[in-house]
Amino acid sequence: AANVPTAAAEVFHSAGAAIGYVESATPPFVVKADGLAAGKGVIMSETPDEAVGAINSMFVSRDFGSAGDTVLIEQWLRGQEVSVFAFVDGPYVSEMTAACDYKRAKDGDLGLNTGGMGSYSPPPFWDDELERRVRAEIMEPVAERMAEIGCPFQGFLYAGLMITKEGPKVIEFNCRMGDPEAQVVIPRLKSDLLELALCTAEGTLSEQKVEWSDDSWVGVVLASDGYPGGYETGFEISGLPEDSEECVVFHAGTKLGEILETNQNAKIVTSGGRVMTAASRGKTISDARLSAYEIAGSIEFGNVYYRGDIAADV
Repeated sequence: AANVPTAAAEVFHSAGAAIGYVESATPPFVVKADGLAAGKGVIMSETPDEAVGAINSMFVSRDFGSAGDTVLIEQWLRGQEVSVFAFVDGPYVSEMTAACDYKRAKDGDLGLNTGGMGSYSPPPFWDDELERRVRAEIMEPVAERMAEIGCPFQGFLYAGLMITKEGPKVIEFNCRMGDPEAQVVIPRLKSDLLELALCTAEGTLSEQKVEWSDDSWVGVVLASDGYPGGYETGFEISGLPEDSEECVVFHAGTKLGEILETNQNAKIVTSGGRVMTAASRGKTISDARLSAYEIAGSIEFGNVYYRGDIAADV
């Protein structure tokens, strides 16, 4: 085993066993669907009743499909959550960087969990000592162990961590970039992304240096009001700025609408819950945040909604 630090957890394959556990254990709980669930398969449960509802949503109503066939109930870790990213080529782990995202739908971290409502990078607390610990205790042991067992990983490795009083602990791993973290991490990449991807695939990543800029980036997700629950789509989007080195609007839940008149360009309309991310650069997180919200405020569609507190607590 790689012996990486993580939360204590129990695994369940039926609603009855899981409910029996939460009714006898001490809350709070984190209930996780053990599979891909569009970033929404983790339900924070302050009470046993909330945990029972989460368990039933996975096993009984099948809200997450086959991802809910197996359910983990974990210790609720307290601390600062952070997403850490590196290119990995077998046992080799590149220079890392980090970002913080906001998963709850509403200001003040209220409402349901979402795929992410905004992010910023780099976090002020991400220093050389924390990076050293994450590399030594988590990223390298995982990469080395996967290589040892004949499953070497090549690609982006994304570790979702909680920085607790005892140190960094793993919440989850993903074999991809994050969303919305990619929107504030990739613009900070000084090295050539295509070259790094090619070297990772060809097994020569260790010959490259992955360089990250010191610039600060903040991204604000513009969503369809009602997300992550029900929402309407098809609203025309206006006020989109031109992309530049200082700001980028990343499309997600958008599409081209119908062309109603000859010689008229198709309009861009909404087609999903998270519609786009307004991302901006600054010398500080505060500067980048101000610019990102200026962009977000200029974009309009019928049921636009976004959190007003992204990176406000930095």
